[in-house]
Amino acid sequence: MRSQLLASFTTKKDLDITVESIKDSYIIVFNKVYVLQNEENTNELICTYNVDTSGGVDYNAVKNTISLHRKKHSNTLYTINALNEVIADLNNGLVDSKFIVPWENFQNTLLVTNSDGLNKISTRIYKIISVLFFISPLVLIPIIYTLLNFKLAKPPLIK
Repeated sequence: MRSQLLASFTTKKDLDITVESIKDSYIIVFNKVYVLQNEENTNELICTYNVDTSGGVDYNAVKNTISLHRKKHSNTLYTINALNEVIADLNNGLVDSKFIVPWENFQNTLLVTNSDGLNKISTRIYKIISVLFFISPLVLIPIIYTLLNFKLAKPPLIK
């Protein structure tokens, strides 16, 4: 299975609506949505989650959503454009794929770009939401009935 890390920007007021939209739009890998809080504006939240991409993914299915990458040891989230900005800033304006980024300088940070350039957002965990999928009994009944009939059907006679 292939997966991609996504981030959906929301507010405390809209968190439940955003999480429902995420659940309705994607297959969430590991069944977790990590909700980060912007430390400078605590009303701003960032829902991060991994989605299954094996069947294709509409990255615009949930509004205010972007694709991200992550450095685990520093818990840094970043876009490729932001990574290129960081490298250029630290490497005299040159973007070099072999440049070693000092990730420890970006601990617990989301790196994104906007019209003003590089934007560094300090974050902390706000909450972790377990995403459990509910299957309606109306959906399960025909499935169970089909399985029972399949198991109860007499095997064909072999001559």
